[in-house]
Amino acid sequence: MLALGANLGSPRRQLLSALVALSRSLGPLRVAPLYSSAAVSPIEQPAFLNTVVTAWSDRSPGELLALAKRLELEAGRVPGPRWSPRPLDVDLLLVGARQMRDADLELPHPRLAERPFVLAPLADLLPDLTLPPEGRTARESLARLPADPSLVKVPWTGAGAA
Repeated sequence: MLALGANLGSPRRQLLSALVALSRSLGPLRVAPLYSSAAVSPIEQPAFLNTVVTAWSDRSPGELLALAKRLELEAGRVPGPRWSPRPLDVDLLLVGARQMRDADLELPHPRLAERPFVLAPLADLLPDLTLPPEGRTARESLARLPADPSLVKVPWTGAGAA
C-alpha cells in the first residue's frame, strides 16, 4: 500500500502519471478518492493533493521503495529540506503484514496513524483494514484524530482539475 501526494506543478497530472507508472509496474491498482489538505510543514507552501493505492505484488519492500523513489525523481523531485514542497511524494505505508525497521524504511509507516490526509482516503478505500501495530481499523484510526478543516475530498477530474 502506497500513499501519494503532490503540491507542485500540476498535482493531479503528477498523481495520475504516477498511477499509470505504478499500474505498469505492479498491475491493477485500487485507488482511493483524492483529498486536498494543508501541507504539514513549517515551510509555507501550497496545499497537497493526496490519495492511497493498493496493489498485489511479490516485490520486496526494498524493491517497492526503489520504485517509489524512481517515480519521485521522474516527476522532478529534487533533494531539499524536509517537509518542502514537491511534485510527487510516494510513501510505503504497508507491505502485507510485514513489520520492519532499518535505515531506509520502516513498516508500517511510522506516522500512518497520525495523518488524516492518508487515513481519510485509506478509510474510503478499505475502512475495515486493520492497521498494525495498534490493531485499529483505518476508519477507527481516522476517527481518533482531531478534525482537520483543511482536509477536503476533491474530484479526480472536472471543474478545477489541474
